[in-house]
Amino acid sequence: MRFEPDTLVGVLTTQPLNRVLDYRAPEGGCAQGDFVEVPFGPRSVIGVVWGAGRGDWDPAKVRSINRVLDAPPLLEPMRAFLIKAADYTLTPLPAMLRLATRAPGLGDPHSMRRVYRRGHAMPSRMTDARRRVIGVLDDMGGLALTLSELAEAAGVSPSVIKGLVTQGAVHEEDTPRDTAFPRLDPEDNPRELTDDQARAAQVLRHAIAKGDYGTTLLKGVTGSGKTEVYLEAVAECLAKGRQALVLLPEIALTSEFLSRVEDRFGARPGEWHSGVTMTERRRLWRMTGENGVQLVIGARSALFLPFRDLGLIVVDEEHDTSYKQEDGVLYNARDMAVLRASMCRAQVVLASATPSLESWTNARAGKYTRLDLSSRFGAAVLPKMRTIDMRPEALPAGRWISASLQTAIKKRIDIGEQALLFLNRRGYAPITLCRACGHQIGCPQCDARMVEHRFLKRLMCHQCGDTMALPQACPNCHVEGRMAALGPGVERMGEEAATLFPDARIATLSSDLFGSARALKSAIENIASGGADIIIGTQLVAKGHNFPNLTLVGVIDADLGLQGSDLRAAERTFQLMRQVAGRAGRVDTPGEALLQTYQPEHPVIRAILSGDDEGFWTAEAAEREAAGVPPFGRFAGIILSSTDAAQAFDAGNLLARNDADLRKIGAQVFGPAPAPVARVRGRHRIRLLVKSTRTAPLQAAIARWIAQVHIKGQLRLAVDIDPQTFY
Repeated sequence: MRFEPDTLVGVLTTQPLNRVLDYRAPEGGCAQGDFVEVPFGPRSVIGVVWGAGRGDWDPAKVRSINRVLDAPPLLEPMRAFLIKAADYTLTPLPAMLRLATRAPGLGDPHSMRRVYRRGHAMPSRMTDARRRVIGVLDDMGGLALTLSELAEAAGVSPSVIKGLVTQGAVHEEDTPRDTAFPRLDPEDNPRELTDDQARAAQVLRHAIAKGDYGTTLLKGVTGSGKTEVYLEAVAECLAKGRQALVLLPEIALTSEFLSRVEDRFGARPGEWHSGVTMTERRRLWRMTGENGVQLVIGARSALFLPFRDLGLIVVDEEHDTSYKQEDGVLYNARDMAVLRASMCRAQVVLASATPSLESWTNARAGKYTRLDLSSRFGAAVLPKMRTIDMRPEALPAGRWISASLQTAIKKRIDIGEQALLFLNRRGYAPITLCRACGHQIGCPQCDARMVEHRFLKRLMCHQCGDTMALPQACPNCHVEGRMAALGPGVERMGEEAATLFPDARIATLSSDLFGSARALKSAIENIASGGADIIIGTQLVAKGHNFPNLTLVGVIDADLGLQGSDLRAAERTFQLMRQVAGRAGRVDTPGEALLQTYQPEHPVIRAILSGDDEGFWTAEAAEREAAGVPPFGRFAGIILSSTDAAQAFDAGNLLARNDADLRKIGAQVFGPAPAPVARVRGRHRIRLLVKSTRTAPLQAAIARWIAQVHIKGQLRLAVDIDPQTFY
């Protein structure tokens, strides 16, 4: 829709007003979807022409749009997606628009910039600073950085880079600010597939060729080659001239995956995640809208890029909890991927060895197509799994590696193989306690214990990130020398492993031990090339990494996820144990997984050992259906927070007393009650839980219900549709 100059148009800005504002079209006019700069009070802000003006404002006070920006317009399918996503998540539309405009300098004109790439020469003298610069450029795979970006990434001064330019080790050039990405060739280097893979790939290619919406659950055991199958779907999408998006759950996976894509299609795709520079972020945002990039590899927020013609979305490891955004706009990228694809006639591939119960149920009901890969690629076979019953092991105090596991590890490293010790707990110890008075050190801003991180020599709150120095004296009774670390974290496991295996090379993988994605990538590559005998890691190691020489996985505490009342505790424990066990024996040497447990007879532990995935999902689904809980019912969380606990409770009690809107649709309200972590960053948190049937019009009822709360002062209200956690 085109608007002539001086016509009333509605502009949606990212300002927190939750309404479209009227402006007059500028000289030269504008079109629906155009990005524009508009006056907003005493300043100017960016917005999008959303449609015709409402005309409900004094015409004499309506101001004109300053200018139309030189940016690709937000197309109708994308606008419709943002509206639907806002309605589903009960998020104000301006907040959704912010997700779709997270790139710097959108209003800047095309221009030239000076950038730096890897040169062909080597410097006459190599220093540590020069080595870091060259390392960063090598990691970029030919992509260019500005002087400030390169200096920051390498931790050097600009003069170091300039010196490398004079020696030809770094190439300096002027280039257009935003350029199209290299073209990918879908026929460049096709892979030889197994019969299972070929059948699955053919189904996906056929679905994409039709050009319609559809969702497929690609379920394959760990190491079965799911990636090669969905890359065939990407190839078909590219051959049809459409764009593709692959979502990954972890930034550490990106580097290895980019190399696989480049090897398959002959060029690097676009990247979108927190490790991408601001320059590349702006470039990719523009190129998605101008069809200047064919394939994007990204984190969950890449789902909100303004693709010109999106034909395929792959959600790799679709069960992973990191796809749920837990602050700001609360959304599940897996569910939003299905919604977005349905609005642009795209296909969705949900890939996992251990799918979420939601996806498994949708496939069973026929809403999704299901494709199975039942065996590992090549000569690799699935690892043997067994438990170590910890009750007769009689471990000494302060030790967590059983004698049985110790023997198995020694056997593997003696023959030159690798072992992995898995414990899903960061840091050195979860509790720091005074043995004189019993005081446990907690976070001053949160109702959470501080976790000791001995490598950093700090205590850290895993809720708000606050840190403090390790105390020599108890902050409560002031007695010195009586502070004790209780319980194990991965750092402590590293200490124990070093004692038990003094000659072994030990590597610890945990997200908080690496200052950058580059450092984490380097550590993973070192391990994969045989640079460690024993790997100790959190759930980071369960996410798709391939260590060819790893043949033994030891799970230190297989019972850890079974405690508590989390709705998804059994499901997540099953997924995590199967995923981490799948790291073993991925090449041609058979692998083994040993689970240390005090509950070997627990149904989840028995299901993990049996390998009967379908039996586990069927039983879990039957229990959930009987209880009327997701995916057979609906949950919504209401989180009220304030610096004043009474204010939050008063608002919660008001909602609980006046729930007629919810009772009309048959919904129940539980609470208010303090959240399990009742204070975070100094704010007291109160929760209510709404339960309804699957078919109830839940969002509309909640919108009417919460409207009675007047948000003022320090009070905040957030709605979490389909919550994944209840902290």
